[in-house]
Amino acid sequence: MFDAATTPGQNRTPRPPARPPADGQRDAFFDNAKYLAIVLVAMGHSWEPLKGDSRVLEAMYSVVYAFHMPAFIIISGYFSRSFDMRPDRLKRLVTGVVVPYVLFETGYSVFQRFVNHSPGQDISLLDPWYLTWFLCALFVWRLTTPIWKVLRHPLPVAFLIAMLASVSPSIGDDLDLQRVLQFLPYFVLGLCLRPEHFRLVRRRPVRIAAVPVFAAALVFAWWAAPRMNPAWLYHRDSAQELGAPWWCGPVMVLALFGCSMLLTAAFFSWVPGRRMWFTTLGAGTLYGYLLHGFVVKYGIHAGWFDPTWLHGPPGEILVTAVAGAGVTLLCTRPVRRVFRFAMEPEMEWAFRQDAAELARERERRSRAMAGA
Repeated sequence: MFDAATTPGQNRTPRPPARPPADGQRDAFFDNAKYLAIVLVAMGHSWEPLKGDSRVLEAMYSVVYAFHMPAFIIISGYFSRSFDMRPDRLKRLVTGVVVPYVLFETGYSVFQRFVNHSPGQDISLLDPWYLTWFLCALFVWRLTTPIWKVLRHPLPVAFLIAMLASVSPSIGDDLDLQRVLQFLPYFVLGLCLRPEHFRLVRRRPVRIAAVPVFAAALVFAWWAAPRMNPAWLYHRDSAQELGAPWWCGPVMVLALFGCSMLLTAAFFSWVPGRRMWFTTLGAGTLYGYLLHGFVVKYGIHAGWFDPTWLHGPPGEILVTAVAGAGVTLLCTRPVRRVFRFAMEPEMEWAFRQDAAELARERERRSRAMAGA
């Protein structure tokens, strides 16, 4: 769902680089993190039709939703540090974020009209549906990156914006701005992180401490399941829209950020740093993210989750395994080749040729030929 950095070599404990070297290798740690996070996203979506029958599953759902999108957003921010208004980067923002958003927002609207047999279903590019909100948010966050880079204290400013959004029901649903603003601190945090911060959470003591952290989170989520509205985890509504006093909005923004950071650090500590069988799939997480939504929504409509035997532990385990396997398949190279036109279009015909970009391309080719 975002570009992984590269590293000049693979060690037993590889370190996230400060900037991508030019040898073309991707960094295994971040690709592994992206793949494992997208598997958790798919599993969480497959639990939605089942979790009402199981308090344990509802607790697992809450724990996963507390950190899987924050982890994605933090990595997105980390790899947006070099973004500026250079023409080639703006071009990539358009082809890698805007075009997929337009195509999939339209595709989901047509799909919903077909599945629900509702001819009146509108196609709206201003009201993201289901999964496309992330692309809309990523566009806004990345476009504002130069602003965050010049601020002296960007994270407190991002928190202030998120807290104000949480008490502003008038924001409405256009561009899913509630999520854009309430998730903003995670992106800005990613912009502020350095390689040494990832090295800190990947130390052995942190990996050991992650076990009781997740255990305590599951116990707390089990206790909170009948007492807390899970919609707080989605960050898509203000406090007033959730039926809470206005002051709960800022409190929940800070409380959920603290919980999310603790679980995200624990998650990163368990992500392997070496190349695994699934490492290459990390390059295709945008494909898995956007495509698996069609499968989940169609399955709900078609009654795949209705059989009674699926609403017990064996059925829940089977659904979880199928969801993980399904999103894994959607991240593979054959699927990426088929859908590359929508996810990574070249679109050279749509852009002017920039002289500086052409010069950089010639220099890259010259270096490649010299190295050969």
